[in-house]
Amino acid sequence: MRLLVNFAFCFWLSWLASLAHADRIKDLASLAGVRNNQLVGYGLVVGLSGTGDANLGITLQSMQAMLSRFGMSTDTSGLSGTNAAAVMVTADLAPFIKPGQTLDVTVSALGASESLRGGTLLMTPLLGADGQTYAIAQGNLAVGGLGVAAADGSSLTVNIPTVGRVPQGATVEKMVETPFLENEFLILNLHRSDFSTASAVSRAVDEIFGQGSAVPIDGSSIRVQAPADPTQRVSFVSLLENVEVEPATPPAQVIVNSRTGTIIINGNVRVTPAAITHGSLTVRVTEDPNVQTQTNVVANDAGVVATPAAPVVTPDSAVDTEEKLAKAFVFDPGIQLTDIVDAINAVGATPSDLVAILEALKVSGALRAQLIII
Repeated sequence: MRLLVNFAFCFWLSWLASLAHADRIKDLASLAGVRNNQLVGYGLVVGLSGTGDANLGITLQSMQAMLSRFGMSTDTSGLSGTNAAAVMVTADLAPFIKPGQTLDVTVSALGASESLRGGTLLMTPLLGADGQTYAIAQGNLAVGGLGVAAADGSSLTVNIPTVGRVPQGATVEKMVETPFLENEFLILNLHRSDFSTASAVSRAVDEIFGQGSAVPIDGSSIRVQAPADPTQRVSFVSLLENVEVEPATPPAQVIVNSRTGTIIINGNVRVTPAAITHGSLTVRVTEDPNVQTQTNVVANDAGVVATPAAPVVTPDSAVDTEEKLAKAFVFDPGIQLTDIVDAINAVGATPSDLVAILEALKVSGALRAQLIII
């Protein structure tokens, strides 16, 4: 097998020289089972300068539980959380990381703390999805945010002072087992499912390592025969992930962000013959009522008395309409992306106008693309 790997390496070098614009497999796919694992833990940050959780119940209970571990018995009424804060601690456990190695951790305030600046994270177990402890975190926080408050109630906040990091603040206590050295086959999972790309990856691997070395399972996965000798697997994967592949052309798509007005049209979008007229109509209704005052005249022993009466209101409404000139343009057969953009820009369409045009084209069947609205 070693001879095969050496031969494949030489063939791989010559084959790479013939490819100029292909993508590497490591940029298109990942190995099944080789991934990060998320860790999370609940902890306590102390040493704050009056920016803690104050009398928050969960913080006081955490302080009481911590003190009880050292043989001290106290009631929460005798504690103050002004200089302490309850926090959540998160980290990513990289694949193949061993016990004794360190991880960076992110510390986020859970309660009413205004800032974690200057705080120290006390020993916090980090748990995996299975509830087991994989790392222990502790250390001084590095906080990039800043918060300042004045006596008159004004305040200034820069970035987020309630989130900090402890570089290399967690020590790995348990390794996550992976099937990398055990399984007979390696599975490549494409980042973007595509049957054509899966087939192209399989052919490229076969050209390097021999016919039948790779078999596409479906549109997302390719099964690759791995060396039987575990000591050769790292070298084998190093060669495998640097094999270059010409990925398949992506499907025609139009992606619209309706909130921001962002529209992405890839180069494969086509439009069948269609004529489009797009305009707008504005209707304005204005009210200018005529108000005439009235007077009641009453005669009595004291003479004639005039008192105000209810005014008479005469409605006076005006309705105006303004219709912008509707501009029309025609899409001929086989039109491409540049023609679409030029035609729409020529009529001065806004992003909202463009969304309306694309939706109408899709409904009519003239737009040969997936219309995705996010």
